[in-house]
Amino acid sequence: MTVFATGLDNPRGLKLGPDGYLYVAEGGQGGLNSTEGQCEQVIPPVGPYTGDMTARISKISPDGERTTVVDGLPSSQTSPALGNLVSGVADVAFMKGRLYALLAGAGCSHGIPDVPNGVIRVNKDGSWNLIANLSAFQQANPVQKPEEDDFEPDGTWYSMVAVGNSLYAVEPNHGELVRVTSKGKISRIIDISASEGHIVPTSIDYFRGNFYVGNLTIFPLVEGAAKILQINKRGQINATMEGFTNIVAAVFDRKGNLYVLESTTGNPMPTPDTGVVVRVSKNGERETIASGLSLPTAMTFGRDGALYVSNKGFGYPPGAGEVVRIEIDD
Repeated sequence: MTVFATGLDNPRGLKLGPDGYLYVAEGGQGGLNSTEGQCEQVIPPVGPYTGDMTARISKISPDGERTTVVDGLPSSQTSPALGNLVSGVADVAFMKGRLYALLAGAGCSHGIPDVPNGVIRVNKDGSWNLIANLSAFQQANPVQKPEEDDFEPDGTWYSMVAVGNSLYAVEPNHGELVRVTSKGKISRIIDISASEGHIVPTSIDYFRGNFYVGNLTIFPLVEGAAKILQINKRGQINATMEGFTNIVAAVFDRKGNLYVLESTTGNPMPTPDTGVVVRVSKNGERETIASGLSLPTAMTFGRDGALYVSNKGFGYPPGAGEVVRIEIDD
């Protein structure tokens, strides 16, 4: 495991672009703008949030050099009582060569009244357009079992993948998986809360006709309480793989092996240097292939077959985030 790139602001989801560069969503630096009195707020101690336009998307060259693709995107932070934890751009994905991004730190309840959470399309000149308003969708289409004492009106979207001509995004706070077409039409694939309760689904990958959704679980963490749900395109849960802890990413390699990123292990609360990557072989055998990660947030494969992990992605100061490269032994 080696450091591949540095100087990132709360790095989150990352994907390999068609140009061979690694594109990284960044949470940003938060902000101090408040919307108290303007709209429903997130209840303490998580809220009220404050925010500003400090998030960005970076791209990393094959030799590890970072450049900015687009900046000035929404970023927000929790209350000081919870440590001013930052959310901004949650993930990126490519569809027909175009870059799309998933906003998680926007919306009035996050201190950003003029931009909702949603999916944006990034243009070649660094400008962007909102194509899907996910804040409005969630407010108009509530899930069956929202957690009232841990509820965010604008949601906290986390992961997104492109499949065919659509994007599929997971939202942990409400607990759902949605589809967003290239024209911005939103539809719900499954209300995960209805059958699973408040399990905090975070990660998503698509492999051989099914989605695989991993969950964080609530705090304090219970070792082995997280799981991965196999969900078909009709929104049916076909199978469950259990025994994981604090999942923030899960990706398949070309051979059908599953790699699961656990942000914290062996502790009831988020703890640096305890993140691991577990490989689940096709026959179900599990092996920890990397350890000592510091609050990692996302993971993807590169062209070289290595895993690239957003590290120091949550709760670190601006510029402290990094991407690490994990070389895989067969």
